[in-house]
Amino acid sequence: MDERLNREKMMQDRGFHDSEQIKRFSMVDIGDKKDVRRRAVASGRIYLKESTIIAIKDGEIKKGDVLSAAEVSGIMAIKNTSNVIPLCHPIPLTNADIIFKVDKDYIEAEATVESFYKTGVEMEALYGLSISLLTIWDMVKYLEKDEKGEYPTTRISDIKVVRKEKDEK
Repeated sequence: MDERLNREKMMQDRGFHDSEQIKRFSMVDIGDKKDVRRRAVASGRIYLKESTIIAIKDGEIKKGDVLSAAEVSGIMAIKNTSNVIPLCHPIPLTNADIIFKVDKDYIEAEATVESFYKTGVEMEALYGLSISLLTIWDMVKYLEKDEKGEYPTTRISDIKVVRKEKDEK
């Protein structure tokens, strides 16, 4: 009880005076759930100038191999999801993969994550996918900027979970 009152006092000291403003949250208890095989696939796109896509294909990006860097960053993100999203459980992963499809004005990424555990892996797939696409943006931003330093063509979109599987056997 004292901990709750201390938290409320601390929140009031920070300017939250309405009790409805003092929100509470907690991690979902999954202790009673059984371990099962789980898989999630997420996809998304980054739209780029056609000239940037050509430079990526031709290996002419100053920072190096864009798709390799994006793959590694995405897998690293997948492995660290619970360190960034506060209420995600740390999950023992059995597999993580990022693949890319390069078109004339976009790159589509797909992240696949697998585990044998008590809770799903869709947040890991979404987070890894997002970091992969952001890595691509970071590596090619010097080619994407216009004369004002803006990004009129560049955009990340269509991020979604395309498949979620749970083997109940």
